[in-house]
Amino acid sequence: MKTLNPKETGIKEISNFLTSSVIPRPIAFVSTVDENGNPNLSPFSFFNAFSSDPPILVFSPAKSALTGKQKDTYHNVMATKECVINIANYEMVEQLSVTSGAYPESVNEFLKGGFTEEKSVLVKPPRVKEAPVAFECKVTDVISLGEKGGAGNLVVCEIVLIHFDESLADEKGNMIAEKLDAVCRLGYNFYARISSENIFETPKPLRSYGVGVDAIPQWVKDEKVFNGNELGKLASIHEVPDKKEIENEASLKEYILQGKGDTIPEIKKLLDQNKIKEAWLLMLHVG
Repeated sequence: MKTLNPKETGIKEISNFLTSSVIPRPIAFVSTVDENGNPNLSPFSFFNAFSSDPPILVFSPAKSALTGKQKDTYHNVMATKECVINIANYEMVEQLSVTSGAYPESVNEFLKGGFTEEKSVLVKPPRVKEAPVAFECKVTDVISLGEKGGAGNLVVCEIVLIHFDESLADEKGNMIAEKLDAVCRLGYNFYARISSENIFETPKPLRSYGVGVDAIPQWVKDEKVFNGNELGKLASIHEVPDKKEIENEASLKEYILQGKGDTIPEIKKLLDQNKIKEAWLLMLHVG
C-alpha cells in the first residue's frame, strides 16, 4: 500500500486525492447576497449536516489554489451572515455546473445557470425555486482553516426555515431518497445520483447491540469463506441462538436431515436474505 505525506505532496495532488477518495460528497448549492443586495449562487461539495439541535449545516468555500483569493460566497456571508443552502437534484445538475464558473463579482449566477430567484422568508438571499429542498440559514460562525491557497473556511449555518417539495416526502414528512434524486460529487468532473437500484438497508444497533465478530466461531474466521459484509451480519445478532432452536426452524431441519452437502452456500444465501438467526443455526450445526 502506498503512503502519502501531505507536507511532501503538492496541493493539486492532495486536492485530487481527497476529492476522489472522500466520496460521495453532498452538494450545497448556496445562494447569498452582498451588502448591496446583489445575489450570488455557487455549489460547494465540502458540505454536510453536523447537528440536529440546533440544526446546523456546514459548508466550506476554499481560497483559490491559483490566486489565493476568497470566493464571493465567503465575502457575502462575512458581510451579511445569511445564506440559503439549496439541495440540487439530477434534473438541474448541468445548470448547477454552469454556476461554478469563476464569474466576475458583478455577475448574477442565477441568470447564468437559468435558475429562478424565489424570495426567502427570514433571510435576505433568495432561494432557488427549482430546488427540491432549501434551507434558510443564519451564519453563526466562519472558521478559517489557513492562509494559503486551497485553505477552506468552515461556514457554520443554523437553519431557521426549511422549504421542501412535499411530493418527494413520505407520510412523516421525511424525504424519500430515490424521489429526491439528489446528486453528489466525486473526483474530477464526475458526479453520481441516488437511485433505487443503489439503495440498501442495514439495521443500526440503536436499542440493542450485536454480539460482535469476536463471538463468531473461530473456525468460520479461519476458513475465510465469508466476506466482511457477511461477517458483519453475523455479528449484528443480539445474542447467539441456542443450537437446540434448530428444531423450531422446519426448513433448516429438513435441509439438515436430507444431508444436502456443502452448507456454506446455503448460509451465504440466508445472510443475503437477512435471515441472520437461521444462518447462525445452520453455521452452529456445521461447527
